[in-house]
Amino acid sequence: MFKRKVMTIKELVLQNLREQGLETPLLQRRLVEAWPVVAGPVVGRYTSEALIQNQTLVVRLTRPALRTELSMRRTELVAQLNAHVGAQVIADIRFC
Repeated sequence: MFKRKVMTIKELVLQNLREQGLETPLLQRRLVEAWPVVAGPVVGRYTSEALIQNQTLVVRLTRPALRTELSMRRTELVAQLNAHVGAQVIADIRFC
């Protein structure tokens, strides 16, 4: 008899996403959507835009005072966002 490779549906979906080159954009989208959750509702309220460019999350803030505070927490936020998504998606955050 022959052996069958048994895979879960999750493994099949992830494999299919990888093969089609859709895994990274999906993870990036999840990370951008996780920004207000990880940063907190107050920071989320003062965020006008968040996008990813070259493994850097670019966050546009409406309050300049928040930039300094969040810049001090940059490495902590990168680690929390990557952990929230479950993959190494970004390496840095830039606040504008």
